[in-house]
Amino acid sequence: MATNLALNDDLIEEARQLGGHRTKKEVVTQALLEYVQRRRQAGLIDLFGTIEFDDALDAKAQRHVARTPLAD
Repeated sequence: MATNLALNDDLIEEARQLGGHRTKKEVVTQALLEYVQRRRQAGLIDLFGTIEFDDALDAKAQRHVARTPLAD
């Protein structure tokens, strides 16, 4: 979708150089991807303290449990 934005040219240019991007579009796309990723990560923080944790769980032992092959 075509969109016209009034962006700070100095900021875009600095981001372009830092990121090694060739175009403004690449800079904006990368910035949006990073923004979404950070917001999703921040949402995970809300889960802290809401999930029960089993202190007796032995994750290392669980990795060595024999697995049955998937049926074809």
